[in-house]
Amino acid sequence: MSQSIVELQARDLSERGGVFCPNPKADMKLWNSHPRVYLDVGHAGQAKCPYCGTLYRLQAGEVFTAGH
Repeated sequence: MSQSIVELQARDLSERGGVFCPNPKADMKLWNSHPRVYLDVGHAGQAKCPYCGTLYRLQAGEVFTAGH
């Protein structure tokens, strides 16, 4: 399986710094995807989905601050 990489802006993250996978930005069809999981991208700058291997990461220069 090839790994997908989804680059995010800080504004794409929740107030806690996370995203859910599957995610529309990853161009996934919900009807054939895995269970929804929360990934904390804001604190480490990236997170990998344990189901599909998609890597979600902040774009270069983007910084997450809580309550942005």
